[in-house]
Amino acid sequence: MIIFIGIAVQPKLAQAQTDCGMPITGEDHWPVAAPESVGLASMTLCPMVKWLDDWKQSNIHAVLVVRHGTLVFEHYFSGADEHWGRSVGEVAFGPEIKHDERSVTKSIVALVLGIAIDRGLIKSLDEPVLSFFPDYEDLRTPEKDRITLRDLVTMSAGLEWHEDDTPYTSEANSENRMDNAADPYRYALQQAVVAPPGQVWNYNSGSTEVIGAVLKKATGKSVDELANTLLFAPLGITNVEWPRNARGDPIAAGALRLRPRDLAKIGQLILQHGAWNGTQVVPASWIEAATAPQINVSGFTSFFYGYFFWLGRSLADKREVQWAAAVGLGGQRVFIVPSLDLVVVVNAGLYSSRLQSSVPMTILNQYVLRAITVRP
Repeated sequence: MIIFIGIAVQPKLAQAQTDCGMPITGEDHWPVAAPESVGLASMTLCPMVKWLDDWKQSNIHAVLVVRHGTLVFEHYFSGADEHWGRSVGEVAFGPEIKHDERSVTKSIVALVLGIAIDRGLIKSLDEPVLSFFPDYEDLRTPEKDRITLRDLVTMSAGLEWHEDDTPYTSEANSENRMDNAADPYRYALQQAVVAPPGQVWNYNSGSTEVIGAVLKKATGKSVDELANTLLFAPLGITNVEWPRNARGDPIAAGALRLRPRDLAKIGQLILQHGAWNGTQVVPASWIEAATAPQINVSGFTSFFYGYFFWLGRSLADKREVQWAAAVGLGGQRVFIVPSLDLVVVVNAGLYSSRLQSSVPMTILNQYVLRAITVRP
């Protein structure tokens, strides 16, 4: 998980580079063009590249901008990286290099869940969670019987969980304890009920792991199998890596590895209300609900939460613009800005840095939004 606070970043002024960030046509069939063709100013975007190049602490690995369905800015950097917490040293990133997406994975799991419900594989979000786990009969109580799938995807199950308030380096972190448990799903569900379901938001990666287990119990297929066939294949996404836990199940809460261009496809799919090349991949009604405010985020006044999506706002030309975001530890971001027909992807290696919130927000607010010269 990554929260939206950090050191305020003041970008340095830099001489614009007219040849920066121009995408090239690839086999992934992204239409590409210059920023000016979709109402974005290169003279505003290009100083971002020098700013990030000169400031190595930023450790940004990729920035992509899509507007009106066209990839118009794409730049990669070199920097230190990790694979699921394991250092891999300095990496020279590029279009074909997959990146850890961490908790962006949660948002993708939410999309898979929406497809499964639409196809009748799961009845609804209001199904009781423990109804999928008859082998956990000993965990049932009147309070826990009231926890539904909806409570899981809105991080409001009401179970005691210490992830947001405990460093990931600590053995006391609930996610670490879950990962080290013989049965991570039982661990997540055996926690004490400390709040009524659906009322109090508390960041809980166990919720996504349980959703992954529910999908497997309901369909007989693991979440990566479902994602590959129901979500990735229609988008032409084939270069995917999904690490597994000790049980051999895909880590649903935050281990997916994708190429940045493919991550941008996920953002564009959401912007297009779940449609891709004339096919409705994810129900439009699910996209609308998943990216709409479902619950207040405890401790924050400017963010809401949907179905494993964050919801926030920025200023563009003194006007408020609302966005939805898939968010991952270390600075992984997919910003979806419907009112501007805009998707911004950021990958970074800031896994333990206080900059992991402020640098992606600066990229969005101080460069991409300021580069807009023509509004829809």
